[in-house]
Amino acid sequence: QLQLVESGGGLVQPGGSLRLSCVASGLGFAYYDIGWFRQAPGKEREGVSCISAGDGGDVYYADSVKGRFTISRDNARDTFYLLMNSLKPEDTDMYYCAAYRSAPNSQAMCMSVGGEYWGQGTQVTVSS
Repeated sequence: QLQLVESGGGLVQPGGSLRLSCVASGLGFAYYDIGWFRQAPGKEREGVSCISAGDGGDVYYADSVKGRFTISRDNARDTFYLLMNSLKPEDTDMYYCAAYRSAPNSQAMCMSVGGEYWGQGTQVTVSS
């Protein structure tokens, strides 16, 4: 079982950057596929980016963030990150980190499977 805690959200101007962090506590972090999702009230959840367990060789990005966001994981620190560059107002959302043991692949985790464990969310607001 994992507990996940996000941090790093906030208010940023369009074009700015933020780095979200998610710290996991519990056993076996390295064996979990992990990802970042976002959702605003009344909207569908979107899988932003997901990365496979272990060395993270399988990575997925939603088209809306491709080229601007980078997901990474540090298994030694039980932490994973989402670096968000060139932020746009439409990136404004509540962002959640999630973990899933043995998702079929990173795209499947982001687009359908979702998470087995979830963080509490961190708000990202992009506005001038």
